Amino acid sequence: MGENSPRVLVPQTWVLTARILRRWSRDPATMVQSLVMPAGFLVALDIVLGDGIEQVTGHSALYGSVPLVAMVGAMTGAIIGAVGVMRERDEGLLSRLWVVPAHRASGLLARLAADAVRITVITAVVLCVGLALGFRFRQSVPESVLWLFVPAIFGVALSAAVITLALWSTSTIVPQATEIIIALLMFFSTGFVPLDQYPGWLQPVVEHQPVSYSIEAMRGLSLGGPVLEPMLGTVLWSVGIAAACAVPMAIGYRKASRRG
Repeated sequence: MGENSPRVLVPQTWVLTARILRRWSRDPATMVQSLVMPAGFLVALDIVLGDGIEQVTGHSALYGSVPLVAMVGAMTGAIIGAVGVMRERDEGLLSRLWVVPAHRASGLLARLAADAVRITVITAVVLCVGLALGFRFRQSVPESVLWLFVPAIFGVALSAAVITLALWSTSTIVPQATEIIIALLMFFSTGFVPLDQYPGWLQPVVEHQPVSYSIEAMRGLSLGGPVLEPMLGTVLWSVGIAAACAVPMAIGYRKASRRG
């Protein structure tokens, strides 16, 4: 089989994915940022806003704040992966991997697969904290299982966008600047406060941005309510971002791997 044979893509992607996951698991800063900080943020959010939102909506604020924190964890972790790509490019690791008989697509796919695993683990941790605070699923088991994987849909697409920026940048300032966008998506979403609490002119923006779509889909899967429309919005946003980044990311990874 040739090095670019489809039959070698899956096993080689798995090997490189496991490498990335081991590296993250051995980095205390990454573990704290990925697991401890979202759990602490959820507790703080519930203490500060929980009672007020429950009085307005008539149900626990956790049905919005738990999905919100899961989405924030999914998005902020994308910066970790992007900085890691830049470090491996500057250290020459990408160049060394490029000359070994490995499938050309395995490197990029491994990073996206590792992000999917990371996001799912973060979501599970946030869910456990939410359950301890009183969050409960009121739907069937299939909906509960699907709930766990919703953040990964948009999170992986965002990771692709941030990695694309990193591959075309010479400084970590550019991918780290995406924290501003992440903060805007977090604060102006239906997970932070209910939609009707925003000014009328801002409500359409809040309602139709990707994080709000994901939160509403997760709310419907746990508490009950519309699921199809917000899930479709999440998928469309994710596919659009991934499609826009596919070619620039592939070209950028190729250039970074042949650097030096």
